[in-house]
This record gives sequence, structure tokens and C-alpha cells, in this order.
Amino acid sequence: MAEGDHPVIQTVLDRWTITPQGLTKAIDENPSLRGMLFGYVAEYKLREMWFENRPGVSLHVKHDDHNRKKKGDLIVTYKGREFSIESKSLQTNSIRQTARHFEGKVQCDASDRRKVDFPDGTSLETTCLLRGEFDILAVNLFGFENKWRFVFAKNKDLPPNVFRKYTPAQQALLLPSLMAVTWPCTKPYRDEPFSLLDELLAKRRR
Repeated sequence: MAEGDHPVIQTVLDRWTITPQGLTKAIDENPSLRGMLFGYVAEYKLREMWFENRPGVSLHVKHDDHNRKKKGDLIVTYKGREFSIESKSLQTNSIRQTARHFEGKVQCDASDRRKVDFPDGTSLETTCLLRGEFDILAVNLFGFENKWRFVFAKNKDLPPNVFRKYTPAQQALLLPSLMAVTWPCTKPYRDEPFSLLDELLAKRRR
């Protein structure tokens, strides 16, 4: 290899000796594989599009998926402070197009159930994520137009969980499993994350 040349990265197609058509067929025949793979690709696109080589962003890391104590698919160091970002996707069967916009629902929950304790002394096993468990929700809207596009919202601005079987204390701390999202986006979502990060940063510095 000549000086200055970059090493050639062997693709997964080369490693597995499979054609693009063969891999596509395998994914299409296994919906659970497609969903899992799409989620990881979305996380990669989120980093690539919004946090690589960006002013103020000095580090971005991904926690071990099996670490239940650390939520957030991406940890971004922005202007010297760490922020956790949770990456989620649209639920395919919820997607609709109206005269004004695209609309759908984002499935915002954990990959497995865990015990949560609440201030009112109750506890429950749930897949619901918690208010304050991460800083920013990033929703990829690929399902609307087959284009990579993300919208962002602060955790604290997400809607409340109104499931009637939960106590008021539980509702206050649990995020709903499904939340509405549109494109063009409306509150609490924005089409970029940095104004949200600046607001969170300003609050931490008070």
C-alpha cells in the first residue's frame, strides 16, 4: 500500500460471499431481522448526518446495548457536556399522508422489560422509557418518503403517559409507548438537534 492510501474495508457482502440481491431477499423474508438491522442503520445515519465533523461536537459514543443502566443510543459531547440521544423509528403500519403532511407514530420503548420504582411507593415491570432517562429523542422519518431525515425533541417536552391503569405518579414518570410525529414537523419536534442542545446546555449552566 502506497503512503497516504487508505486501507480497503471488506464489505459484509464480501465476508459472507453474498450478492446485494441475496442479502435483500434474506432481509425481506425475515421481518424481525429487517427491523433490527434498520434500527442499527438508523443509529449510524444519525451519527453520520448530524454529529460527525460538527462544530462543538468533540465525541460521540454508543453504549453497550445490554447496559440497562445507561439509556441513550448515542452519547454526544457537545461544547464540553455529555448528552444522551435516543434513536427511534416510525411504526410502519401507522404511516399516513394527508393533503398537508405525513403523519405516523414512533414506537418509543425499551427493548426489554425491567422493574421501575416510583415516588408513590409502587413499582412495575415495564418497557416504557422514563422521563429524564435520556436528553433528546431522535426520530428517523425514513418511512415517510424513503429518505433519511430526522426530527428531534427534548425528553421533558414529550407527551405524558395517560394509560388509565397507571397511578398519577407512574404516569408522570413514564413516557408513552407510541407518540405522534409529522413531517413537516410540529412542536415539540425540530428538524435539527443543536438548538435543543443549546437550550439544555444553558439550563445546566444556571
